[in-house]
Amino acid sequence: MHAIEPFFLWRDLYIAAEDEKSPFYEVEYSEFYFDKQVYNYYIHPQWDEFGSETLYLKILYVHYEKKFAIIELIGEWNDTLHNDIAILKEQVIDLLMDEGVFSFILLGENVYNFHGSDDCYYEEWVERVDENEGFIAFVNFLPHVLTEMEDHDLHQHVYLGPAFSNIPWRPMKPGFLYRETLVRIDDLNKGILHLE
Repeated sequence: MHAIEPFFLWRDLYIAAEDEKSPFYEVEYSEFYFDKQVYNYYIHPQWDEFGSETLYLKILYVHYEKKFAIIELIGEWNDTLHNDIAILKEQVIDLLMDEGVFSFILLGENVYNFHGSDDCYYEEWVERVDENEGFIAFVNFLPHVLTEMEDHDLHQHVYLGPAFSNIPWRPMKPGFLYRETLVRIDDLNKGILHLE
């Protein structure tokens, strides 16, 4: 896991540590000192801590005028033991929403497990997003993680599943990923795409 870096090819467009509105403004990173870990596995020092013991993230891009953010995740999402959604919402999501961001693309290729619990924080998140004509899309999460999320009814609150899997986002610019996600949401809502 220590070799998996956050995606860095959009750094010419956005760096969270240089964004005064970002929760990670002025955070300094080491290239060599590995101090973050998921259980016994060290992860790359460029990932950001937000208070979870097992889940880390990197805000890859924020467009304040179009009101969207793209966030990459790594680790284990554990709502059962650590209430990760509450911490994520309070320490990152709420701060972005306070700055006018109401559409969220969460990239989950490196989320290895999900342990669900109460969905009230997801409900609160989606209520505020819906009030502001935004969306929450979980993109490219692993199949077994999606199964766990669906077993805990997260698909009632966020866009996830086959329609949002296998999106080749890395060659895209952030705006193209945003538009591709919107197209899939629109097609899903029209019944052209299916969740299962």
